[in-house]
Amino acid sequence: MLSSKPPRRKIVPANGDESADKLDQLLLSSAICNNEDIGPFIRKAFASGKPETLHHHLRHFARSKESEIEEVCKAHYQDFILAVDDLRSLLSDVDSLKSSLFDSNSRLQSVARPLLSSLDAFVETRNVSKNVNLAIDSIRTCVKLMEVCTRANRHLADDNFYMALKCVDAIEREYLDKTESSTLKRMLEKKIPEIRSYIERKVNKEFGDWLVEIRVVSRNLGQLAIGQASSARQREEDLRIKQRQAEEQSRLSVRDCIYALEEEEEDEIIAGGIGEDGGGVAGFDLTSLYRAYHIHQTLGLEDRFKRYYFENRKLQLTSDFQVSSMTPFLESHQTFFAQIAGFFVVEDRVFRTGGGLISKLEVENLWEIAVSKMCSVLEDQFSRMQTANHLLLIKDYVSLLGVTLRRYGYPIDALLDVLSKHRDKYHELLLSDCRKQIAEAVAADKFEQMLMKKEYEYSMNVLSFQIQTTDIIPAFPYVAPFSTTVPDCCRIVRSFIEDSVSFMSYGGQLEFYEVVKKYLDRLLIEVLDEALVKLINTSISGVSQAMQMAANMAVLERACDFFFRHAAQLSGVPLRMVERSRRQFPLRKARDAAEEMLSGLLKAKVDGFMTLIENVNWMCDEAPQSGNEYVNEVIIYLEILVSTAQQILPSQVLKRVLQEVFAHISDKIVGTLVSDSVKRFNVNAINGIEVDIRLLESFADNQASLFSDGDVDVLKASLTSSKQLINLLLSNHPENFLNPVIRERSYNTLDHKKVMIVSEKLRDPSDRLFGTFGSRGARQNPKRKSLDTLIKRLKDVS
Repeated sequence: MLSSKPPRRKIVPANGDESADKLDQLLLSSAICNNEDIGPFIRKAFASGKPETLHHHLRHFARSKESEIEEVCKAHYQDFILAVDDLRSLLSDVDSLKSSLFDSNSRLQSVARPLLSSLDAFVETRNVSKNVNLAIDSIRTCVKLMEVCTRANRHLADDNFYMALKCVDAIEREYLDKTESSTLKRMLEKKIPEIRSYIERKVNKEFGDWLVEIRVVSRNLGQLAIGQASSARQREEDLRIKQRQAEEQSRLSVRDCIYALEEEEEDEIIAGGIGEDGGGVAGFDLTSLYRAYHIHQTLGLEDRFKRYYFENRKLQLTSDFQVSSMTPFLESHQTFFAQIAGFFVVEDRVFRTGGGLISKLEVENLWEIAVSKMCSVLEDQFSRMQTANHLLLIKDYVSLLGVTLRRYGYPIDALLDVLSKHRDKYHELLLSDCRKQIAEAVAADKFEQMLMKKEYEYSMNVLSFQIQTTDIIPAFPYVAPFSTTVPDCCRIVRSFIEDSVSFMSYGGQLEFYEVVKKYLDRLLIEVLDEALVKLINTSISGVSQAMQMAANMAVLERACDFFFRHAAQLSGVPLRMVERSRRQFPLRKARDAAEEMLSGLLKAKVDGFMTLIENVNWMCDEAPQSGNEYVNEVIIYLEILVSTAQQILPSQVLKRVLQEVFAHISDKIVGTLVSDSVKRFNVNAINGIEVDIRLLESFADNQASLFSDGDVDVLKASLTSSKQLINLLLSNHPENFLNPVIRERSYNTLDHKKVMIVSEKLRDPSDRLFGTFGSRGARQNPKRKSLDTLIKRLKDVS
């Protein structure tokens, strides 16, 4: 039974705070009724320092709710009592149910206890089974892991790094996360990076060893590649020589000649110059490089290794450019260029088979660096060289280097430009060397005919320069018409041609015959011709020496034809083109000087005999029928001269010399008649001089076996001046000299003044007085009168 409570006392708020407190109270009541958070109200009360108000509001809310509860209870009082009664009746049922439940529980406990024990045992056994299965799986995983680790260790021991990395990757991918053992897992997490680092160090060491080894290999490789290029060039040269020989045979043969060139079997040349498999004598091993590259690809360090490789090779190339100042470049140039050639042979292989290890652009950059440095080195070394042979040796090797690397696709134009740039310097040095050699050869000349005892000497000194006059091999011992100077100078000139062609060949210029010919002209004109002229002017003192020199010049004229043909053949120019454009003899000055010297000495010798003309009786009663003494002596000397000269001098040279001598004799005869030493002469003396001239002409006719009819006539024509003067003096109408037509036809070589002087000296045999032609009056015969008329007219002209 609920007791009623006394009514609660209402709190009346103070008048000043009534409205505010009421608002707060309503808000708080609303929040509590709505089951909202009253934290803000509490914070506000404490913040304002009035927690008592909040406490008062809460108490007021509680009292208000208590009254509501009380009212509710009052409203349902009867229902509550009925409910209590129901509960009491229900309590007895509950007690009986409780007893029943207790009995059921006891029976259940007795029955379920064994089952529960079995269940516990089952659960425990199942847990053990799970643990055992997990342990077995873990052991199996560990066994597999150990197998993989064992394989990895074995591969590491065998330096099979790629397979070791594959094992490590498999461990990391398949077993690391499945490993239950934290200890084993930590060990793997620690060792896997160490193994990768170890492999990287090992392959880097192997790569470093390869970098050291490949430098030596590159040098040998470059020498081998250049050697193969040299062999190929030699085979080409041999083939060209055979072709030239066949062309020469075809050109010289009278009948049609069919020929074929048989090439020898070439030695096997490995494709590309070097074995593609990287092995064998001609190969090189890139295994360490590719292995390192592959390992770095597997490690995910591909780009880094590419940069590392390029930088190291660039450093190696830079170090290869170092030219030792302790060793002459002539001795070290082959090693220098072979090292560079081998370097780029290797790089070409790496580019083609390296799987992108080095790009084409990078190879081109390296080549540009190399070309720039090689050009710089060549410019520097060429500028210092003062020997043509040294320049040629280096040029040949550089051209072989260019041929070798051009086969691999490297551009070599810059190198060829450097060689072409020093073409003039090389030829100047070559001319200087030849000038010294020719000066020595010429100075050693003894002006004696060369004796050859064996056929090989004839072949070496005559046939090799094509200066023979017949294809018939002479009997030995053989005395050549020339002295030792000729073959010595020919050898020097031929060597010059071959060296010049060798320098110009393989230099990027296909047609260089004109260049070779230009320098050959300079050698012949500026060097050989001048040396021979100097020799002629300073060393010749006798007729035999001058005759030998003239004979030498005739042989050298044939040799010059050979020189230009030889230059054309070596330059690859058809001989017919050279023969079409025949040039003047380049040794004209020396030839003319030799012939002038010989004719001068002969003239001097003849002058000695011509002094006997003073013994001529200019007022003789009858003309000597066998000629005067002087002309007989001259003819005897000339016969001896011709018999000697025809052994060594060509007929044309001998003709030109005799022509000069005859003209000199003719001039001496005229000069004697004009000179003051002859005061007067008669017709008989003139007839004697005519006999002398006929004897000289007869001597010329007797040389018909040596000269052609035309050449004999030329010799006779050399006596024209004296012959025309004698004919004029013996003419019945000497005044015809005044007729221009007749004078041009019969007296065109005579001088008016000389004719007048000589005419005044002519005396008639019947004239015993030494007067002038004008004082003889009626005693003059018609011829004398005509002659006087001529003299008078000539004086008027003068």
